[in-house]
Amino acid sequence: MKDIVIAGVSVKPGEQKTIDIPAARLYTDLEAFVEVKVIRGRRPGPCVFISAAIHGDELNGIEIARRLLKSRSINALKGTLIVVPILNVLGVLNQSRYLPDRRDLNRSFPGSAKGSLAGRLAHLFLQQIVCHCDYGIDLHTGAIHRSNLPQIRADLADEKTMELAKSFGVPVLLNADIRDGSLRESAGHMGCRVLLYEAGEALRFDELSIRAGVAGILNVMAALGMIRKSSRRKALEPYIAKSSRWVRAVSSGIVRERVGLGDMVEKNQLIAEIGNPMGNEVVPLHAPFAGIVIGKSNIPLVHEGEAMYHIAAFSKINDVGDEVEMLADTYLPSNNI
Repeated sequence: MKDIVIAGVSVKPGEQKTIDIPAARLYTDLEAFVEVKVIRGRRPGPCVFISAAIHGDELNGIEIARRLLKSRSINALKGTLIVVPILNVLGVLNQSRYLPDRRDLNRSFPGSAKGSLAGRLAHLFLQQIVCHCDYGIDLHTGAIHRSNLPQIRADLADEKTMELAKSFGVPVLLNADIRDGSLRESAGHMGCRVLLYEAGEALRFDELSIRAGVAGILNVMAALGMIRKSSRRKALEPYIAKSSRWVRAVSSGIVRERVGLGDMVEKNQLIAEIGNPMGNEVVPLHAPFAGIVIGKSNIPLVHEGEAMYHIAAFSKINDVGDEVEMLADTYLPSNNI
């Protein structure tokens, strides 16, 4: 096994090191760093990166990374684990999805060493971290004021990626198109398969999403032979969504919800009512097809055309519904991970 070199720091098999990668110099003349934890087993195995806060307001992944690093399961590791709890450091400081240049880091890959601030950070991450890795798990949440049910998005047409997505242990899998300029796209070109974990809401910690994320990463590492497989809990059965779409508001007003995150809905079921402040004009919103609510807006105020509910369709809706109901029972026991 060769040494891994990141930002000029060499990490040998059997070593653990925390490395500060210079990311940007602020106009206050202070240096901003991306902190990286590298854990190398003495025995050979895959190299996997875990990245969080590529969007600076998506905080769940930071806590997932912290708990992962405290887990005893990774003490006897085969291969290499590289954990980046905060990639978009400047976005986190500003509690913003974007970098100070208003660019989306996850649309700025592969970037370049002489490009925009976002492009430089994207290039840095690829050249310092992703280039060493066989696999990656990128941790996300819903946007601000939107919540996502724990779900995996990936290129499920790839057999190995599908295998890892199933092993993660959440009920909902989405075959997500690869976006231009995304980390998934650039990592794929470098031969690194990436799972994208979506769960929770921006600027909030969600305990269910965090625990499911920690357990999911450990499940994937076990599937790759990096750690021992846990037998503490029954794995949830994953189901692939046939399709999904956002249901948009048909009028503007104040929302009265009829369904919540994770609920099963039937075609034409009433899912919300939109009324005016006086309450004398109410417009119903119906589900366009049967499915599971995997994402929703949390603001009870809408303008016409705004996205309100993200519904995914499945071949076996009742089975998926049963697995979704088991999420809380599985990942919210009395003891912490």
